[in-house]
Amino acid sequence: MFLITTVTAAVAIASGALFAIGHHDARTDPVAAIVADIPASRPAARLEQARQNMILLASASRSMNVVGTPKLATNPAPAALPATAAAAGGSTAPVVDAPAPDPGTAQSIAYNMLASFGWSAKSQYGCLDDIWSRESGWRYNAENASGAYGIPQALPGSKMASAGADWETNPATQIKWGLGYIQGRYGSPCDAWGFWQSNGWY
Repeated sequence: MFLITTVTAAVAIASGALFAIGHHDARTDPVAAIVADIPASRPAARLEQARQNMILLASASRSMNVVGTPKLATNPAPAALPATAAAAGGSTAPVVDAPAPDPGTAQSIAYNMLASFGWSAKSQYGCLDDIWSRESGWRYNAENASGAYGIPQALPGSKMASAGADWETNPATQIKWGLGYIQGRYGSPCDAWGFWQSNGWY
């Protein structure tokens, strides 16, 4: 009997307290006004949003799995140097394998002339093409402001007269001179290309 009376009294007190709080005017109690405003305030909303984001991030990080290991790029091993380059202590520039150019072009003249200088056209033409495509675009009349002229960009252009009197207009004469220059200075087109890659000229 005593227990029932105690529980009834506790419920009555709690109900009365809730009724009093519910009917209390927040305007007369500054603390109540502040508490009532917190859920609607902008900072409280931001804090709640940040809390929710942290919960989502924590959940996501627990569920992440490593699915693979990234592959690292590796530098390819340098190709073997041609015999002429190795004998001359040449560079480690890779040999460029390129197909034969179209017949009747300056490139075709150079491709066919490489053997007369002791080089394999298959292994050396690609390097030569890389150089002269950048130097002159294989144009026999290419000229730059420094006075370099022709396919090999001889400086001055008149140096090519040693290969023929028609050096100004004949691609074959210019190519012959240019291959001689490469042989004497670098040993091979691929050695010259290695130098060009490091310096931007040859």
